[in-house]
Amino acid sequence: MASAELRDELNCSICLSLYTDPVSLRCGHNFCRSCIVSVLDAQEAAGGYSCPDCRAEYPERPALEKNRKLRNIVERFSSTQPDMEETRIFCTYCTKSPVSAVSTCLLCEASFCEKHLSRHSKSPEHTLVDPTDTLEKRKCSTHKEVLKYYCPIDAACICVSCCLAGDHKGHDVELLDVASEKKTKEMKCVFETMKYKRKEVEERVQNLKDHRTEQGQKSAGLGDRVALLFTDLRKKLDDLEKRIQGEISRQKDQVSRSVSDLVEQVELQVDKLTKDMNRLAGLCNITDPLTFLQDVNAGDISDGSCEVIGDVGDAPCVDEGLVSQILHEGLGNFADNLIDMKIKRPFSLMEKSDILLDIDTAHNKIIISRDLRSASFSGTSQNRPDWPKRFKSQQVLSSRSFSSGRHYWEVDVSQAKKWIIGVARESLERKVNGIESYIGYNEKSWGLMFCQRFQCCHNGKFTQMASASPVRVVGIYLDYEAGRLSFYQVCDPIRHLHTFTASFSEPLYAALYLYEGSVIRIME
Repeated sequence: MASAELRDELNCSICLSLYTDPVSLRCGHNFCRSCIVSVLDAQEAAGGYSCPDCRAEYPERPALEKNRKLRNIVERFSSTQPDMEETRIFCTYCTKSPVSAVSTCLLCEASFCEKHLSRHSKSPEHTLVDPTDTLEKRKCSTHKEVLKYYCPIDAACICVSCCLAGDHKGHDVELLDVASEKKTKEMKCVFETMKYKRKEVEERVQNLKDHRTEQGQKSAGLGDRVALLFTDLRKKLDDLEKRIQGEISRQKDQVSRSVSDLVEQVELQVDKLTKDMNRLAGLCNITDPLTFLQDVNAGDISDGSCEVIGDVGDAPCVDEGLVSQILHEGLGNFADNLIDMKIKRPFSLMEKSDILLDIDTAHNKIIISRDLRSASFSGTSQNRPDWPKRFKSQQVLSSRSFSSGRHYWEVDVSQAKKWIIGVARESLERKVNGIESYIGYNEKSWGLMFCQRFQCCHNGKFTQMASASPVRVVGIYLDYEAGRLSFYQVCDPIRHLHTFTASFSEPLYAALYLYEGSVIRIME
């Protein structure tokens, strides 16, 4: 066991064999000289160099330092292993003293040193390969002939008889060296794809880390602003300040934990891509076509098409809107001090936007109240004209649109057993009565819904959510320039439900979907 563990420590991570002429990079990792030279040659075209093990980057081609101590350890270890000498291939004709072979003839089934090779037949049927004692692998198991061709259809190395009369008769076949060259080119393309993808993934890791720092700074700044605000308020507001600071701290920790998890996932993908690249680099270094093709077909080799995961868009952000809403609710209890507070505040409170419903967009069975704030579904048609803006699905939009700024409104859904609320682009399809036009079921709308399940949706993708208490009033906060749409449960306590991030390019409208027997109201 100890010997096996020691051998593992003495294996090059590229060729997975004992070190040959070991050299070290500045980062401290060791490789066979020929292995690391091949990797650095492959990296040279991209204009950058990195360690295959730790990915340490070098602006210039790194110098290779001989590791004499490691070389001595490998030699001593090899000398203690009785099977190491047995694996060497010796010349068949050097009978007095063993001499290492330089080539093996598949036809003669003999190995030759330099001296005896010079006397060997030069005729084409005498196929020379690298020294080997496993000649059975070089011959067809059926016809006992030398493997000279490759069948792409069956991904197999075959002999002449296989082509003419065997299972591969009629198949388009290639010479081994031609097939090997093609496979090598394919491997190099996959290697380049993986290298590009690894760079992309590493950039995403850095973006996530920058995002974490930015959000940490934002949360710190938000905390300072809250502290400054409360220096001008009476001591009885201390509890409110502590509540807000606690929310900021919770959000900071939540963002940090979430981003850390994403960073860990993306770094795992970087490690996987690196390992696959090392595997491909090792395969591409095999000079013998047959060994190369057999190793390629024997292993599960990635094609470099793995999906890249994790980006800043997947990470949560510090929610200033929720902090502002908690602050607004608390300060509502101190009406006598609001005027003075608004004059001095270094904080933007969420003021309710004036939202009214557009009766010209309402489905013909939706009844709109006189104040244009409440909508209910009726089984009776209201016989309204079929304007171009009117929905065929059971929906209605606001008369006011938003194409800039920050806006907040609250929606009472307490009288609806099922409901969908949210925002929609102006170009949302109006003349289709199907789910493709429903709020959240397409790329032109974002919705929060309760229909057997509590969930949010956009472009037909749903995210399940949980609520400790029934959601009766929902606050909706839109920051158009920042591309953020947030939903809140407006009750005690106020709770953030979900935030969508997007690049808004069209005017947005408040949107409601009415189920039969439901009433939804936009609060004043």
